[in-house]
Amino acid sequence: MDSYDEKDVPDGEEQARRPGSDAADGGPQTAPGAAAPAPNSEDVTPPGASDTPASTPGASDGPASTPGASDGPAPAPGAPTPASAALTAPEPAAPGSPGPGIAGLSLPYQVAGALALAVVAVVGVVHIAMVFLHVAPSNTVTKQHGKVVDDWIYPEFEQNWKLFAPNPLQQNIAVQARAEIRMADGNRRTTGWIDLSAGDGSGIRGNPLPSHTQQNELRRGWEFFINSHTDDNKPNGLRGELSDRYIHRIVMLRLGAQRDGGTVERVQVRSVTTSVKAPRWSDEKIDTRPYYRVVPWWTVTPADLPAGAGSAEARTEAGR
Repeated sequence: MDSYDEKDVPDGEEQARRPGSDAADGGPQTAPGAAAPAPNSEDVTPPGASDTPASTPGASDGPASTPGASDGPAPAPGAPTPASAALTAPEPAAPGSPGPGIAGLSLPYQVAGALALAVVAVVGVVHIAMVFLHVAPSNTVTKQHGKVVDDWIYPEFEQNWKLFAPNPLQQNIAVQARAEIRMADGNRRTTGWIDLSAGDGSGIRGNPLPSHTQQNELRRGWEFFINSHTDDNKPNGLRGELSDRYIHRIVMLRLGAQRDGGTVERVQVRSVTTSVKAPRWSDEKIDTRPYYRVVPWWTVTPADLPAGAGSAEARTEAGR
């Protein structure tokens, strides 16, 4: 120590001989300002690591296992796990195997299914065409084949779009009837015109829940009669005859088989159509005079009477 005095050593060499506290003992020395060499992976030891192999706290002497892993064999690399296998799309069917729908049926059933679909398609197209011709304005097709269209539509598929018509109804139509009554002494008398529509209207006014019969039975029955008869009140085919029986029963339900102390034998019906006046702000001129359509007298038959209505003598006399 005495022969090697610190004062004889230059300051730069002393600093090189005395590395800082952070330098490792026995490590390579670097000159001041020179880049330190990259440490070798074998030379680097993590802080606090010892020379013994690292062990997980609580691990046994056996081979390490992943928490939650089963004791079964590990899946092969690239094999799907159970969770991913459930999300995997099914493989396409092998060639020659039956497919879904009609393709999965045998040839006879495929032919039958195709024919059934064709029939449904044809019927659907025909029905749409018939409904279109029914609601469309009068044209050449409806003039030549109107009866075919009506036979298809009525009565199940009847369409009434008057609510949405560009020119809705602007008329009041009242149905009236009068009866010829045979009195008990054998004399006959004729009543005045009885306003059946007014009777239905009085039953609707003030009633928060009027019946469908009071609102629409007589009105729709008369529309049915008018639309299925000619201008001279001749029935237009089977629908005209059906409307005759229908309006007869409706009128007899209103009048009754017995009236004014006698038996109703004959009935005559008419309609009174009156146009609604134009509003005060309109310059339109509308004729508000009533228009009458009178139906000829018809004799009451037992078929026109509800069950149990009238006496047996009246039914016998009416049926002659």
